[in-house]
Amino acid sequence: MTRIAGVLRIGFKLLVNDKGKFYALLLGITFSVFLMVQMTSMFAGVLNRAYSTVTNIGAPLWVMDPAVNTPAGPIPLPDYLLDAVRSIDGVSYAVPIYIGSAQVRLGNGTFQSASIVGLDDQTLYGRPAMLEGRIEDVFADNGFIVVKDSEYAKLGSPPIGASFEVNDHRSVVVGIAEVAANGLNGVPTLYTTYQRAISYLPTTRFTVSYVLVTPKSEAAIPHIQAEVAKLGYVARTRDGFNRLVVDFYTYQTGIGTNLLLMTVISFIVGLSISGQTFYTFILENLEKFGALKAIGAKNRQLTAMILFMATATALTGYGLGIGLVTLVISLAHARIPNYAAIPTYGNLALAFVLVLVIAAVSSYAAVRRVLRIEPFDIFRG
Repeated sequence: MTRIAGVLRIGFKLLVNDKGKFYALLLGITFSVFLMVQMTSMFAGVLNRAYSTVTNIGAPLWVMDPAVNTPAGPIPLPDYLLDAVRSIDGVSYAVPIYIGSAQVRLGNGTFQSASIVGLDDQTLYGRPAMLEGRIEDVFADNGFIVVKDSEYAKLGSPPIGASFEVNDHRSVVVGIAEVAANGLNGVPTLYTTYQRAISYLPTTRFTVSYVLVTPKSEAAIPHIQAEVAKLGYVARTRDGFNRLVVDFYTYQTGIGTNLLLMTVISFIVGLSISGQTFYTFILENLEKFGALKAIGAKNRQLTAMILFMATATALTGYGLGIGLVTLVISLAHARIPNYAAIPTYGNLALAFVLVLVIAAVSSYAAVRRVLRIEPFDIFRG
């Protein structure tokens, strides 16, 4: 053990003394980790915002048309479905919700797209947390609640009492709310009652976007889903709806493919830079490895030295890369309110595994070259 520790100290000094090669290795791995985590964090942020409606409403079960892919693209449901769902054994209660979009005419005459959420008039199920005003004020004439998020300023940061027009209907801000997650489409969000939403906005003959269901118990969910399926529709749990959204953006749009491609390219860049630099470093120090062999160093000790050098460099670069991407994302969030990147444990774990792969591949070629060294050839040269 003492001999191994001594060999590792020699390897560490050998590595850091060649500052040019050492900094080049760190730069390659740091840049690679930065790009990998940045790309995957952007994708995680996009997905988090893509199912923000599901997160903010918080219903355990969502009844919808089977063709629905995202919360923002509902297919209107027939009115009879609401009564049919309410009659299913195991349903505690079920309410309709309207989710649509409209052009809002502001006080200065400009127009701004907005997402409109119409809550059930009896229960206001799915209502947001209020920052100012009372949720009951939404029942007032022309009452709307504005969500104060990164898109709030696009409406002119209206205070309570401010007015605007929604589809030529006068609308008044009666409250300001906050939600758990911002939307993906970059538009402000307004909450009102279900009846006001369908009367203000042009709709088809069916007006229910989703039926929100609260089961009596989790054990009742499979039965409810089976009964809804008999009606020709689908009841998805909150997690199931989120997975549907993730699959849609990952496999049916270019977002997932493009970010995956960028992650792979980042990995290849880091592997090529670090692998080539590390192998060049080994070639330039072959005589030193030969000298260690001549004084009795075993192959396993030299292998441990090379693995230690590659791993130490890779982990240092990983730490620097994570620190850099954290700094960049933090600054971006501070300067750009609607910036969507979110580092997750999964992203960090993926980058860590890929960094270990880079270290292993870099070490493999170097170990093979060192093990073929004959001390006689070194001294003869």
